Amino acid sequence: MAQKKRLLVTASTFPRWAGDSEPRFVYDLCCALSNDFDVTALVPACPGAADTEQLGPVRVIRYHYFPIHRLETLCYPGAIVPRIKEKKARALLVPFLFAALWWNIWRRRRQFDAVHAHWLIPQGIVQSFVKMPYLVTGHGGDVTSLNVFPLRQLKARCLRRAAAVTAVSPRLKGVLEDLCPGKPVAVLPMGCNMAEFSPAMRRGDFFGQGQQPVVLFVGRLAEKKGVTYLIDAMKDVDAQLVIAGDGPLRAALEQQARPLGDRVRFLGAKTHGQLAEIYASADVFAAPSVRAKDGDEEGFGLVFLEAMASGLPVVTSRSGGIPYVVHHEENGLLVEPNDPAALAAALNRVLKDGSLRQKLTEGGLATAQKYSYTRVGAAYAALLGPLGEVHRG
Repeated sequence: MAQKKRLLVTASTFPRWAGDSEPRFVYDLCCALSNDFDVTALVPACPGAADTEQLGPVRVIRYHYFPIHRLETLCYPGAIVPRIKEKKARALLVPFLFAALWWNIWRRRRQFDAVHAHWLIPQGIVQSFVKMPYLVTGHGGDVTSLNVFPLRQLKARCLRRAAAVTAVSPRLKGVLEDLCPGKPVAVLPMGCNMAEFSPAMRRGDFFGQGQQPVVLFVGRLAEKKGVTYLIDAMKDVDAQLVIAGDGPLRAALEQQARPLGDRVRFLGAKTHGQLAEIYASADVFAAPSVRAKDGDEEGFGLVFLEAMASGLPVVTSRSGGIPYVVHHEENGLLVEPNDPAALAAALNRVLKDGSLRQKLTEGGLATAQKYSYTRVGAAYAALLGPLGEVHRG
């Protein structure tokens, strides 16, 4: 039996431990790639997380980037930019993170055949300073925001030196091609774990709402998610709104929702396993994403696939990469961003029109199947395999 190629995966969003509520799409892709590669994930350390561990088929190394480990709070929970916005002093940790990531990659450069760097900032940029064959994937804000000197030039360098480049949506592909003209960019999204999300997980009494339907939002409570417009829209929708997630805007959103009383519930952050029941037990999924003031926008939106796989019709906005996966009148309804009235009208339409709801549900289930990790993992393996061959040669 041939020895598997050794793949190093670098990321700044990753489960801190088994059952964590942090997004796990990088980990899920690592698991899918483990069929073809010996996968090691190199991710930032976090208070309470093990320095090294085996999570399923993936070896995880969490590198320290500051001498006082309890202050390593730049990346979790959430993401780097929102963490800095929440507490400006965290920006002082950025150069330490860059330096520590470079050192940890450089000293392992002969241990791996190829690298998959998730996000241009910081992983892709840092990787461009270590001579190894790498694939870099743009996910969203790392592509659309912070395109000013010197980061724009560093992003272009990262793209030029990459052996392969992918984006999770055509919208991001266009921005990457503008950053580095002539560089081929493949559109390859992340996937959906069809073994976990299913209509079979539905519990009719999960929310204890009686006959009142449930509109569900799942995601980080940050500006680009547009939750403030969803709360406004609920004034004209006869349903309960359930919000699963946490983030810097939670307190402000709770204050905004107070006049609606118990019609709006905040569940906080939930694990992947808990979300499977939450999705399937709701009636419609709503995510009115917008373009944030700093240019950040939805790159792809795995929550849409998870909702579709759970049997939910989707109502969302024409923002970022969302129209790539949500097609109006086929597997969901699209409205213009920043428009609570249009959002309310779309929600009411789905809730009141049973035939439309059935059509969108069936379309959504078919869409989710196309993005199963079996297919997505195979597509990424096809790109990464030749990189390892070149390095070994």
